[in-house]
Amino acid sequence: MSSTQVNWAGNLTYGALAVTHPMSIADVQELVASSSHVRAIGTRHSFNSIADTTGTLVSLSHVDPDIRIDPSTQTVSVTGGTSYGALISTLQSHGVALHNTGSLPHISVAGATATGTHGSGDGNGILSAAISAVELVTADGSVVTVDRSSDDLPALAVGLGAFGIITRVTLDIQPSYVVRQDVYRFAPWETVLTQLDEVMASAYSVSLLADFASPTVAQVWLKTRLDDGAEPPLEATLFGGEWYDDAEESNRENVNQRASVPGPWSERMPHFRLDGQPSNGGDELQSEYYVARQHGVDALEVLRTLGSQISPHLLISEIRTAAADSLWMSPAYERDVLCIGFTWAKHPAEVAALLPVIEEALAPFAPRQHWGKLFHYGADVIRERFPRSGDFLALQREYDPQGKFWNPFLERTLGPR
Repeated sequence: MSSTQVNWAGNLTYGALAVTHPMSIADVQELVASSSHVRAIGTRHSFNSIADTTGTLVSLSHVDPDIRIDPSTQTVSVTGGTSYGALISTLQSHGVALHNTGSLPHISVAGATATGTHGSGDGNGILSAAISAVELVTADGSVVTVDRSSDDLPALAVGLGAFGIITRVTLDIQPSYVVRQDVYRFAPWETVLTQLDEVMASAYSVSLLADFASPTVAQVWLKTRLDDGAEPPLEATLFGGEWYDDAEESNRENVNQRASVPGPWSERMPHFRLDGQPSNGGDELQSEYYVARQHGVDALEVLRTLGSQISPHLLISEIRTAAADSLWMSPAYERDVLCIGFTWAKHPAEVAALLPVIEEALAPFAPRQHWGKLFHYGADVIRERFPRSGDFLALQREYDPQGKFWNPFLERTLGPR
């Protein structure tokens, strides 16, 4: 047992009484059964207090990954505290793959899926869309498995830590594949917005890196699957941007190889390397909003009108897509989405003041927020934006009658139980 600490970015000090690191699932059961308030904590990459509790935090980082690949069902099962980086390396060594990954391989499987984390791609659901089953320790210390035969899985797959401690996650897998990432620089905003659907559909996974005050999109990242072994021709210009030979940048210690060199999905789909500090090394804040695809261009145009306010505090904005799903608390619930992410300089007061401005400007498009990042919405807006939130609360009370896994963050964002 150790004293509480701060999150990865250092903008939040946990208020829990203690952080524990059980060595086995039996240890987790005993701890949960004997606690009045308890929550799971992953790799601390959330920028808000979603994982916090007034009681005890439980980290599964010391529990063996116990990765089990089942060729007969095309699934892999892994303990919840395992990082995606460790999982995808093992999968690739066995010739299998996930449909997608997040930008950071450092995040834990249970933590990333519980908060609705995603990668990119018009046809790719968020990471939780691959969940075929979860195992969790519930309030009385019992171990319960919920799979696709249960009507509860769409609630638990993006469960916000509200139902118990997720000890094991089972994910769909597929044969391994090769990816080539091409980078284009300085595509004019006007061209990108005029052809936004074409841009975002131009590869298996597409990311736009941009500053809303700039006349151009800084970089367009295209991750193309080479399933048939044939490489498409490399264009010198695309969408008004110029091809960028980023070999020097790709040699940075924390960035995965790009430079139009094909490689295994496990080394191309995540933006960052597991053996380096991701993103800005934690010296940052993050927010993210998801709008329905039909509102994507209008939403980006609105943000461009705020560019002079946003830019002084912005490191970069990353714009991606995700396919619709049926997961109750997913930001992509029943609609294809454009995901507009903000990686901020560590200017907490200024960012806190900007978020309500951004949210008001985007309000006509009814955006949903990333659960693990900074946002200003209260329960009234969130209940409206997530139509199954009432069902989610009712089911949470069934799993957790005494509110053992409830916390102030859930109270603020979803309202009283």
